[in-house]
Amino acid sequence: MSTRDLVLAALFAAIIVALGLVPPIMLGFIPVPITAQSLGVMLAGVILGAKRGGFAVLLVLLLVAIGLPVLSGGRGGLATFVSPTAGYLVGWFFAAYVTGYLAERFVDRSQSGIVQTAGFFLAALAGGVVVDHALGVAYLAYGTGTGLVTAFMGDLAFVPGDVLKALIAAFAGRAVMAGYPLLPQRA
Repeated sequence: MSTRDLVLAALFAAIIVALGLVPPIMLGFIPVPITAQSLGVMLAGVILGAKRGGFAVLLVLLLVAIGLPVLSGGRGGLATFVSPTAGYLVGWFFAAYVTGYLAERFVDRSQSGIVQTAGFFLAALAGGVVVDHALGVAYLAYGTGTGLVTAFMGDLAFVPGDVLKALIAAFAGRAVMAGYPLLPQRA
């Protein structure tokens, strides 16, 4: 990776951490809050691509592992990687990578703005929602012993918010592509 790639990855790691400062939203009927950090994961994939976006998330996960309170609610440390929701956290890497990979394949500068936005949305939806939720539900079912159906049903409350985050990431990706031509190619 070039110095520029490292700087961009570090910038997006900082964005993901900063989004952890946004107060979480409690729904009341589920004990897990809705946070803004998954938006940062989708943004990293959409804007930076697979390699740099995945590296940005790995930086955040490293900060969590060494105990820094960078997750929403000021959480951090190795214990977060064995909690029932650790699948979502570990899934961030795969979500950013898949989002970036698909964004690199679906979107290029020659397309119209609406096609670019749609491509970014589909990439963020596939990576940030489908991949992250699949890994999260699988580990949640394993970690709590509740079974896949129960874990999946509990997860459904988070899908509308994450679809909205994918839409925000798509518009942000399009804005960066249109307004910041100095950004190097994502591939």
